[in-house]
Amino acid sequence: PRMALCLSQVFNKDKTFRPRKKFEPGTQRFELYKKAQASLKSGLDLKTVVQLPPGENINDWIAVHVVDFFNRINLIYGTMSEFCTGKSCPIMSGGLKYEYRWQDDHKYRRPTKLSAPQYMCMLMEWIEMLINNEDIFPTRIGVPFPKNFQQVCTKILTRLFRVFVHVYIHHFDSIISLGAEAHVNTCYKHFYYFIREFSLIDYRELEPLKEMTERICH
Repeated sequence: PRMALCLSQVFNKDKTFRPRKKFEPGTQRFELYKKAQASLKSGLDLKTVVQLPPGENINDWIAVHVVDFFNRINLIYGTMSEFCTGKSCPIMSGGLKYEYRWQDDHKYRRPTKLSAPQYMCMLMEWIEMLINNEDIFPTRIGVPFPKNFQQVCTKILTRLFRVFVHVYIHHFDSIISLGAEAHVNTCYKHFYYFIREFSLIDYRELEPLKEMTERICH
């Protein structure tokens, strides 16, 4: 019962940090999403689950996963957000060695120190803006992806990885107290195998969680 209670907390819709992005039924992206979810639920090895299905377009496959990881990581951080405050986490960091500053094309044109919750808020808003932009994530059949699509996805996924870094290094006790460790680990492994399969994040960015990754991702 305790586990069920904790999992209901983890999946509590009210905990979502930002609204979920949904795939439109009837679209190619929706079908691919269903296929990916079915593979996940089938208990297949996660390394197999992330592989591009035969005959599918790689950019469609990456787009589906970027949106899905945004939703999942958004949910994980939403669950932890009460433990992550400007007071507890005045710097967006991963231990003493890694500090992440925020930069975008609008408000923060230079890398700027922010508290972890401020950084998370800026990050989720920025990703939401990109995945809702039809010029970057086209949803209509026959509309091509932009030439820099994979570069944009690399930037999104690199920044989403930093959420894992912060949550694992600074809030792991909260993950355990919520009974969410298995769920977060599975989500992390899925994310890690995906970015490795398509070489989407520079290996130097993965350094903060290197030891943990070697332990749980075989």
